[in-house]
Parts: sequence; structure tokens; C-alpha cells
Amino acid sequence: MSAPSSRRWGDAPGPVLADALTEASVLVVPVGAVEHHGPHLPLATDAIMAAQIAARIVDAAVAAGHDAWLLPTLAVTKSDEHAWALGTLWLSADTFSRVLTDLGRSIAATPARTVLFYNGHGGNIAPLTVALRELRRQFGLRTFLDGVQVPAGPTERGFRIHGGHGETSLLMHLRPDLVDEAAFAPAVPEAIAGFERIGFAGRPVQFGWCSDDFGTGGVIGDPTTATAAIGEALAAQLVADGVATIDEIVRWPIGPRTV
Repeated sequence: MSAPSSRRWGDAPGPVLADALTEASVLVVPVGAVEHHGPHLPLATDAIMAAQIAARIVDAAVAAGHDAWLLPTLAVTKSDEHAWALGTLWLSADTFSRVLTDLGRSIAATPARTVLFYNGHGGNIAPLTVALRELRRQFGLRTFLDGVQVPAGPTERGFRIHGGHGETSLLMHLRPDLVDEAAFAPAVPEAIAGFERIGFAGRPVQFGWCSDDFGTGGVIGDPTTATAAIGEALAAQLVADGVATIDEIVRWPIGPRTV
């Protein structure tokens, strides 16, 4: 059987893929979202970030000698915090969990035993974290979660949640044709900026929220400081971090489980 010419899962014929995969293969699954990102960014922002950065990570990891593969992107996921906004496509937590379980079942039918979810949407973190254990318990897979992390901009008061400095910079680098710079406007939720314990991820006390709770039009951040150069540097760092993650995954001493 000939060697695969691509590390994109969907590009390979089934017999070629079956011959190429081994227990050492690392399968990278981009997980994004299709949801409101204000007037300046496309609905597919999170899916674009996850898919393009994950693809670069796989290419760099293969160049470094790793047996990495890029699976198709899961684009419609758990985005119900943006359900109020036209264009958002979302799955319930139960449906998304079932999708992840079914995907794990499909992967477990191959020789590969290691899955890295590469996530581009904060609302997916909780169900993906649950799925890591479920896929290990049910199918014996080695499961990991990494993803896009963006810094807060200089005017964002620590907020880096949605449609602001980091995400906008990345999109200006990855898909500048989809960014409307004329629509940039700051949208920092000042009313909650002074709270030390209650806040978004990283604060000790979490809270339930929808993206239209803050009077910011669903954007939580400030895109006005974003640039393509910042996005290019951020993308390079994310790729380096992703390859470092795969470096550690291949050395991880806990192997697959027998189920």
C-alpha cells in the first residue's frame, strides 16, 4: 500500500489510512463554533481559528517527525450563550456530548489510540473536558485537550472573551478578507470589570451568562487595538505551543486502556 500523500484524514483513501495508522498516531480534532462575533468578524471565527491553527500544528509536528493527523473540524458545537443572535448554530450540551462519544467510537475502530481536541471556542471547554474521561472510560483512548488562547489587549481590562483584541488579530492574519475594520468598536463590560472573585474562566467564582447580558452587543473585548502583525505572531506562538503539546503527548507514560 502506498504511503499517504496528505495528513488530512479526509484526503486519504480508506485502505491507505488503515495501513498508515498505528497505535502511535496522534489524531488532532479541531473544534470550533459558528456564532455571533459582532459586526466585524465572521460567524465562523472560532472554526477558522481552530481549523487553521490545528492544520499548521499537524504540519509542523509531522515535519518534526511525529505521526500526526488532522481530522475534519467540528464546527457546530455548544454555542447557546449566543443563541439570541441571528446566524448562531448550536447544539445542546447533550447532543454535543453524544457527538463526541460517537466520534470516539469511530476512532476506537481504527488502530489509533490517541486524540487531541484542539478547541477554538470557550463554550466547548466544559463538555470537552467531560468527554476526555468518557472516551477513555468507554473506548480506552488517550485523550487530550488544547486550544486557542489569546491575550487580553491593552484596553480590555483583562477581558479576552469574545471578538476582541486577540481573536480579531488572529482573523486579520488568517482571513483578512472576512474582517471589517470599519466596524471595530470597543465593547468592554465595565460594570463587572472591578470584581475580583466572580468572572469568566480564570476567576475563582464562575457565573452563568449569555453574551447579550452586558450591553455590549455580544462582543466582550476591544478589537480596535488588533493588527494583522499581532495575529501573525500569535499564530506562530500557538503553533509552537501545539507542537510542544504533541511532543509531550508522545512521551506521556499512561497508555491506552483495555475495555
